[in-house]
Amino acid sequence: MKHLLTPAAGALLALLAACGPTDKPAATAPPPPAKPVVPGPDIAALTDTTAPAALLAYGRQYPGSEVLLKTRLGNIRVHLFDDTPIHKANFLLLARRGVFDETVFNRVVKGFAVQGGQTSGPRTIHLRTYRLPPEIRPQHFHVKGALGMARYDDDKNPGHLSSNTDFYFVVGEKLAPYQSRAAAGRPLTPAQMQAYATRGGVPSLDGKYTVFGEVIEGQDVVDKINQVKVDPGDKWPVEDVGMKMEVVK
Repeated sequence: MKHLLTPAAGALLALLAACGPTDKPAATAPPPPAKPVVPGPDIAALTDTTAPAALLAYGRQYPGSEVLLKTRLGNIRVHLFDDTPIHKANFLLLARRGVFDETVFNRVVKGFAVQGGQTSGPRTIHLRTYRLPPEIRPQHFHVKGALGMARYDDDKNPGHLSSNTDFYFVVGEKLAPYQSRAAAGRPLTPAQMQAYATRGGVPSLDGKYTVFGEVIEGQDVVDKINQVKVDPGDKWPVEDVGMKMEVVK
């Protein structure tokens, strides 16, 4: 209530007395609790140049190794590799900030891969489009269930820099050793050829995209997503398959 300055004390007393119980404003709902602040770098300010150091520092201070993706078709649990620390830290940071919670699986190519990380509407979390330096390791290859990061084509991106949000799960097909060797365009170990023969995958992607994790539970859910009906033009699912992410370990 504003204090009214007046020489008439009686008038002031009358005003105060008028503020009885029946004149109280209607009760309002309490404000929603503030969202907890997630530590780490400002994702709206990261650039191709500053992201690597900032993400490495974040990964050391706030480690993690497993992320759970919840979808309408089931859950997918992934393990993130320690020897791809920039990609790992980036995925953990964006998962904890809720960035992926606003995204969907936006490209589904049957028998090949399912890709997520794009929104079906405007973002509420401001995110800069920074890119990640490649962390391609020969021991991490595109067997079925591999988690990789998408990127622009070579003519626009000769350095093979990864997207910061667009990730994919490999589906692929089973291949005989001679097929996987020919498709890979690089030497494969006997164990890798065996994996492509028994589990399947897409060896033609090896050496071109960073694989930074793998599915440890819920590959059947990835397969279900790979079978949803899509727009034939852009391969976007006709019915959105959204996700919620939680760092669980």
